[in-house]
Amino acid sequence: MPTMIFVNLPVSELERSKAFYSALGFDINPQFSDEKGACVVISDTIYAMIVTKPYFSTFTSKDIADTSTSVAAITALSRDSKADVDAIADKAILAGGIQTNDPQDLGFMYTRSFQDPDGNMWEALWMDPSHVE
Repeated sequence: MPTMIFVNLPVSELERSKAFYSALGFDINPQFSDEKGACVVISDTIYAMIVTKPYFSTFTSKDIADTSTSVAAITALSRDSKADVDAIADKAILAGGIQTNDPQDLGFMYTRSFQDPDGNMWEALWMDPSHVE
């Protein structure tokens, strides 16, 4: 079995978050979703578990980061092209997300950053495959 990643994200309003991630083109897996959280299917091996803050707090004894004033993590997703980077970032902004930095084009790599309605940071990136070889 390939290694899978499950990114757990605390959210204030579950339905708003489900709508946001659905607007990005991701499915919600109802089998692993309830009133406390939802499973966002990003790919066959990448999932975001959007979890209400009260339920999230049962996972840790630490305070939940206030993402309006600090960053807990930046989750980066590769895309197939610069156009795909723009497409997902544009969808995020239209769905209530906020662009966090200007697009960065280094020639061999292109990135755009945004945050979801709860301030969780995301980055979409494309890297020229010939540059990696």
